[in-house]
Amino acid sequence: MTSLWLDRTDTFSGDDFRQGEAYDTVIVGAGLTGLVTALLLARSGKNVLVLEARSPGAVTTGNTTAKVTLLQGTVLSELRQQYSEKIVDAYVAANREGQAWLLRYLETRRLPFQERDAYTYATTPKGAETLRAELAVALAAGVEVDYVRDAGLPFPVHGSVRLRGQAQINPMDVVLALAEDVRSHGGTIVSGVRVQNVSGTGPSTVETDRGAVRANEVVLATGTPILNRGLYFAKLKPNRSYAAALELSGSSAPPEGMYLSVEQPVRSLRDYPADGRRLLLVGGNGHPVGTSGSEQAHLDELLAWAGSHFPGSAVTHTWSAQDYQASNLMPFFGKLPRGRGRIFFATGYNKWGMTNAVSASLSIAADILGGHLPWADTIHRRVTSPLGAASAVALNAGVAATIAKDWGKAGLKKLPQYGTAAPAEGTGTVTLRGRKPVATSTVNGASCSLSAVCTHLGGIVHWNDNEKSWDCPLHGSRFSSDGQLLEGPATHNLPPAE
Repeated sequence: MTSLWLDRTDTFSGDDFRQGEAYDTVIVGAGLTGLVTALLLARSGKNVLVLEARSPGAVTTGNTTAKVTLLQGTVLSELRQQYSEKIVDAYVAANREGQAWLLRYLETRRLPFQERDAYTYATTPKGAETLRAELAVALAAGVEVDYVRDAGLPFPVHGSVRLRGQAQINPMDVVLALAEDVRSHGGTIVSGVRVQNVSGTGPSTVETDRGAVRANEVVLATGTPILNRGLYFAKLKPNRSYAAALELSGSSAPPEGMYLSVEQPVRSLRDYPADGRRLLLVGGNGHPVGTSGSEQAHLDELLAWAGSHFPGSAVTHTWSAQDYQASNLMPFFGKLPRGRGRIFFATGYNKWGMTNAVSASLSIAADILGGHLPWADTIHRRVTSPLGAASAVALNAGVAATIAKDWGKAGLKKLPQYGTAAPAEGTGTVTLRGRKPVATSTVNGASCSLSAVCTHLGGIVHWNDNEKSWDCPLHGSRFSSDGQLLEGPATHNLPPAE
């Protein structure tokens, strides 16, 4: 599965990794957060190294729907259930500044983007009540929304909240421009090097699978922190969702705005002008990582929904993405606990990374360079509400239950004797070899047996039949069919089965 954004010929050529070198700042991850932070610091004269385990934009940034908007479904009303108006105002201010920075950057670099009205819409009377709550909170926070009956969709709705003049982008245009910009300011970007630990104090030692480097500051710009300090893996819900690009039939045109439903399963829509065509992007059908009976069924359902409302359309791309929602709904960013003020991180954007990533980068760069952002101070000083604390407790109770259930399930199935048939093409099974869970799959005719125990905290991995990967339901680490780490808080591959 390759996203519309990652399907391109202009790829990034990384710099050489120099083991033992010292830098002012090492940034882990070359998505939007890492590259914006790197550019801000490099512009200020810092000697910056960006380390990316795969390639720039390869994970969340390159698989987003790339809406740059302050209207984010029902995020504001959900935040208001936990926090004061002051905290919600600070969240809006952060996203407003992130949006403004990104759009200025696009204009300066003459990168294309499209201005669109954003809509949150309801298809049921109950959903319309949710819309009115979002409308009230948004207006109170200074977001100039209005309520409209007709959102311009090809199916009936019970109303929508609209915010005019928002934007949509191709995120890889931004990623590649940022990478070029970082290097033009003296920064170094290395692909194919995985950071596995950060140790020491002043300067820190950044340990990778290719050796170590040193840094005065370290920024963890990964989807979820790869260090367990602060236990943020226990405060985040990893979710996967699905997307497809469609070429509409005949003279049909996509709807004119960017859309998100309030009902479940979520339905997201936006257009994309490409090569004289206007493609329609649809997304949604999210679920917790590693818990679905069939990920492919989620994508199939999304495609069936799109086909029913846009008949005759042809699918050009399908893909999926992983996002992390904080148990208290507010993104985390700033100084990592037990990092002695030298390790910074950002996570928990809850699918709204185009604005939250940039605002987190602005805050981290300000911390390192001695700046001050009032909205960041307000967000940092928030107190978790009883509702947020209860959500965290429930999340971790669910993790404990999953561990017990999955280890028990593995024990019910014995591994077939050697010489018996391998799993069918495109499938994977978890069974026991002795007392050890083994994950065995067959992909492209090759069978592979791995330890089924996630290298992060010991969860039993589940087979993802859509992406042919092994996914951990505990904290969202994912591995290819041959055990290569794809994403999540883990830092090591799945080893071969003994």
